Amino acid sequence: MSGVAGDLRSYVLVIGAITLIFAAVFLISWLKEPRRLVNGVIFTIFFGFFLIELAVLIFDTGNTVFVTVMGILFIILVILVALITTMAWALLLWNAVIVWKRESHVLANMLTLILGILLIALWVVNILTMNSFLPSWLNSLLGTISVIGLYLEFCGINYFINVVLYQFYPRHYRQDYLIVLGAGLLDGTRVSRLLGNRIDAAMRFADKQRRKGRAMPKIVFSGGQGADEKISEAKAMSDYAVEKGWPAELVILEDQSKNTLQNMAFSKQKILADYQGSTQPRVKFFTNNYHTFRAGLYAKQANLEANGVGAPTRLYFLPNALIREFVAVFLMNKKRHAIIIAGILAIGLLLTVVSLINNRF
Repeated sequence: MSGVAGDLRSYVLVIGAITLIFAAVFLISWLKEPRRLVNGVIFTIFFGFFLIELAVLIFDTGNTVFVTVMGILFIILVILVALITTMAWALLLWNAVIVWKRESHVLANMLTLILGILLIALWVVNILTMNSFLPSWLNSLLGTISVIGLYLEFCGINYFINVVLYQFYPRHYRQDYLIVLGAGLLDGTRVSRLLGNRIDAAMRFADKQRRKGRAMPKIVFSGGQGADEKISEAKAMSDYAVEKGWPAELVILEDQSKNTLQNMAFSKQKILADYQGSTQPRVKFFTNNYHTFRAGLYAKQANLEANGVGAPTRLYFLPNALIREFVAVFLMNKKRHAIIIAGILAIGLLLTVVSLINNRF
């Protein structure tokens, strides 16, 4: 027994050291630059080692009752995760029905439906590859599809982890400028509830900064005039904020941008033209919570040192919005993903050809 206990303590020390190393690497990387997809990978590795360390520590206690209770809780957790994973298609289809009833019937609002159908198709492919009645070459081909599906799932999970982590990045209530990103207007003139949430979040942030005894920031309302809009989004947002008590002298309009990257680049130009300080201006941007991480990536592209604060979004709308954001981020790195997927396809086709040759001879 003493030998087993000694082995467990050795595992505790080794795994604990690895866990601390990855925790330190993650914190340094994330605090220095939270707008990097690799942060999600590092966090996942850290969390995996943390769970292993926790399990070893539980067994090291030697308390049978405690080990049994924690074991049961762990099994329940694994079952829940497995159910959610295997039934994700059903949850997505259920969400698609809700969105269909409450939102407009456009492609952007049907992504949970599309993903649910794709997951069912992948599920069927996996079942087929698990059975031996198919020719080996066809199994190899279908297996390649499954591997690509797993790669896309890995990318999606990594993206989701980054989105969640980004919500906890320190806010630092000492900003010089707040950028509110525009969105479509109702009837071409009115701020929507979604856009209003962004403006309200920025004004709450500024008020909290004031209550901490610091100077009020200026707000840059960023958004051009769309083809179906009668005024610019920046002007509509400014009017909304001023009506709610925001000082007009603390307003800057950026009314030329047409997309998020331009929001960041053009707002940066406005800020640099207005700023009178000798140090680099401190900036935060405001958008909806599901959009903050991708907007942060665009801020990084525009060389704007700014991180985001997310405004709340209706819960039922989040799955659809997150899928749309993931697709957009995936396409931002399409060359890298294309190379990896092409490599998987090449290996899969090679195995298929080898299987065909073996069957022939």
